[in-house]
Amino acid sequence: MIRLLRSLLFAPGNQPRRVEKALTLDADAVVLDLEDACPVADKVAARTAVVGALQSPRRGSGYVRVNALSTEYGYGDLIAVVQRGVDGVMLTKVNGPDEIKLADWMISQQERERGLPSGSVDLLPLIESGAGLAAAESIGRASKRVRRLAFGAGDMTRDLGIEWSREETELLALRTALVLASRAADIEPPIDLAWIGTQDAEGFANSVRWGRVLGFQGKLCIHPNQIHAVNAAFSPTEAQVAKARRVIEVFREAEARGSAAIVHEGALIDYAIVAQAEQVLARAAVSR
Repeated sequence: MIRLLRSLLFAPGNQPRRVEKALTLDADAVVLDLEDACPVADKVAARTAVVGALQSPRRGSGYVRVNALSTEYGYGDLIAVVQRGVDGVMLTKVNGPDEIKLADWMISQQERERGLPSGSVDLLPLIESGAGLAAAESIGRASKRVRRLAFGAGDMTRDLGIEWSREETELLALRTALVLASRAADIEPPIDLAWIGTQDAEGFANSVRWGRVLGFQGKLCIHPNQIHAVNAAFSPTEAQVAKARRVIEVFREAEARGSAAIVHEGALIDYAIVAQAEQVLARAAVSR
């Protein structure tokens, strides 16, 4: 069973002190950034630095966000970072499945040449455009390396001419579309957008709530202070786990008596409700 990723914390790949700190925190994964958070002058040099950092002791999974394959840095990034210690690559600005197939082929060559287990490096596409969202199901099916997708709101809103508001209601349809595409592609639920208002606790809480209720498995984080709240929000509570266990227990008892639809504590329980309860327990089992 693959462990779900609730919190993915970005850290600029060219800033060793921030990278070192990020790798000690409770994020399920740290994403060392060679793209937007890394200045052009440092992009090439930072490749070696991020690989070295991820080969050091750390708490969670380690990913590298590389520049888009359409840029002058994308090819070199991908060739450089597929190394021992790197759990996955976040590929930016993915607009279609052909980019995933190309990245998959490139990663496979590096795994073979460097003695890494075949298929060991995850590929996490960042969906940041209307074209990418329209092709999200195909992107999710393009490679077995793609276990989940992630939603990039900054470039998405720019691409579509949408004003990104504090309430984020304008993003509901887009987020739902990504969750639906992920399900249709038979991959894990996606990772929700990063909330960029680091001083707006109320706005952040609202953004986290939307991600949770819309069916995402976790959220991108840009500040260490966001990790705890995100981990808590995307993990079943003790009360939810206890309720799920009770639902399964009373249903199995009823099923043994020949009933597949019962009322318990004023609510209907049938096979669909039991399946939801089982999902809660499965999620609790893979949340750290």
